Amino acid sequence: MQVIFESRHPDGSELREQAVARVRFAMRRLSALVPRAKVQLSDINGPRGGVDKRCQLALSTVGAGELVITTLAPDWRTALDLSLGRALRTLKRALRRQQRPARPRRASLLTER
Repeated sequence: MQVIFESRHPDGSELREQAVARVRFAMRRLSALVPRAKVQLSDINGPRGGVDKRCQLALSTVGAGELVITTLAPDWRTALDLSLGRALRTLKRALRRQQRPARPRRASLLTER
């Protein structure tokens, strides 16, 4: 799996190795279905503080297309973890929908009365 990391903020770039390792760990079971992941960290308010750390996670998947998750949190690690959690839940749900067979119609509904 290829992991692309982008951050313009100096504190965000310090988390590069941690973010790449965390994404690979979280996607380890689905790595065959997710060939590329892009992580973008940005600070919305700058030095003013608050819940302003944004993590945008874009996953290119084989079966479910492009999946983009954006979260806000008070710190970088929490924003990344929330994005990964939401992405995994969404990706699993999309894959389950594709694998679920169509329900066969009951024979009683097909026969006329």
